[in-house]
Amino acid sequence: MNNDNVQVPASFDSLSSIRTYVMQAASAAGLEHKRAYRLQLAVDEIATNVVTHGGGSEQPDAYIRVSHEITDECLTIVLEDNSHPFDPTQQTLASDINAPLEERPIGGLGVYLALKNVDTFTYKYANQHNRNILVMYRQTPPPETQ
Repeated sequence: MNNDNVQVPASFDSLSSIRTYVMQAASAAGLEHKRAYRLQLAVDEIATNVVTHGGGSEQPDAYIRVSHEITDECLTIVLEDNSHPFDPTQQTLASDINAPLEERPIGGLGVYLALKNVDTFTYKYANQHNRNILVMYRQTPPPETQ
């Protein structure tokens, strides 16, 4: 378990610090560049949702804490925040991403991409904190598990 983490205000200005942290963890885990980038995009989407929809920008004491764990099998990134409960897995996802833009409803595409870009995504709400847990295997998993 890696005990270092970064805690930043839940604001748009903090997103670059979160991106840097995630890419450093991905590098330390030896993730190939494409998978590291997919993880970073997923984390960025979840963190942006915390700021935009979780009330992070409205609460002066709102924060996002990012931590990671590297095991032989995977890299786990945990985003924890004290914003309003927001479970990305319960949101309406983009129904048809291949439909023309004018035919698609607004919303859901970012969460869809975040959930699809990682190998495992889990959400928990406990002790008045959201916990978004994103896992990337260190080796590319077989197609049936992607």
